[in-house]
Amino acid sequence: MSNVAQVNVDGSPGMLGRAGWKLNALREKANTTICLLDARMRTLTAEPEEGAATAEYAVVLVAATAFAAVLVGIVKSDAVKTLLTNIVKKALSVG
Repeated sequence: MSNVAQVNVDGSPGMLGRAGWKLNALREKANTTICLLDARMRTLTAEPEEGAATAEYAVVLVAATAFAAVLVGIVKSDAVKTLLTNIVKKALSVG
C-alpha cells in the first residue's frame, strides 16, 4: 500500500487519504499486538510452570503440616499411649 495520500486544494488530505491513514494505523496496531502476543506465547511455552512450582510447594507444605498435626493428636491420645506402653513392656519382658 502506498503511503502517498491524495491532497485537496486547501492542503488537507482527501477522504481516501484519511481512510488510508486510519487503515495504516490499524494495521500497525494489529502488528504490534500480534508481536506482543507472539512474544507472550513463546515465553509461556518456554517456562510454563515457573510460578506453579511455588504454589505447589505451598500446598504440599500446608498438607504436610496438617497431617503432622493429626498424627501428633493421635499419638498423644490415651489409647495410643496405652498401646505403645504395652508394646514396649512386652518387648522388654521377653528375655
